[in-house]
Amino acid sequence: MICLIIDDEPLARQEMQAMISIIPEIHIAGTFSNAPAAMDFLQNNKVDLIFLDIEMPLVSGLEFAAQIPKEILTIFTTAYSQYAAKSYELDAIDYLLKPIGKDRLEKAIRKAKLYKSMLSNDTEKNQVEGTTDNFLLIKADRKFHRVNFEDILYIEGLKDYVVIYTKRQKLITAMNLRTIHQRIPHQLFLRVSKSYLVNQSHIDSFDHHTIYIGDTEIPLGEVYKKEFFQVYSAGSVNPDNV
Repeated sequence: MICLIIDDEPLARQEMQAMISIIPEIHIAGTFSNAPAAMDFLQNNKVDLIFLDIEMPLVSGLEFAAQIPKEILTIFTTAYSQYAAKSYELDAIDYLLKPIGKDRLEKAIRKAKLYKSMLSNDTEKNQVEGTTDNFLLIKADRKFHRVNFEDILYIEGLKDYVVIYTKRQKLITAMNLRTIHQRIPHQLFLRVSKSYLVNQSHIDSFDHHTIYIGDTEIPLGEVYKKEFFQVYSAGSVNPDNV
């Protein structure tokens, strides 16, 4: 993947460049201190992914993200949490809060690589063909596959696709998160952020910000936090005390 780093803070650009440079299969094509300079670069150069600060002079990161071609993926890198909801309206792949750790950065890049592979013509575009009270019917490889709801750990939304994580496999399906949520049991699957549905029967633990399913950490969004605690704990846990 070819990427850019856009941040008005020199030290932040240097730190991102150092961390990204050691990650395989990703090449930094340029670093920029402002969005207009990056936009000039995009006129004549191919880019797959942009690491984008938000509060910058001239043009903000949010304004810039709204102007770039949709096929360019965006990961916001910022010290401010209040722009998260807006970032997902712009179909950002991820939202990283500074200081950014190596593991968190690598997770965001894996997500970007996964979405890029979904757009490839070589990737099988699975379809949900039907639902019952107990399972999804997914068409893939010219076959119909039964996916029991009880086997689904969580579902991740990536723009116009969802990734269904089960105990045994990972299924990429051409459907957005809102649509698949309408077709599966709400009493079992909880919307916990803009990007995730979780099967509450597989939740191992949680705190005020994160849900843990096995080794996977799933963010608990502010908008969904109250409903999560009400449904999952049947009102027995006060989120302000967690």
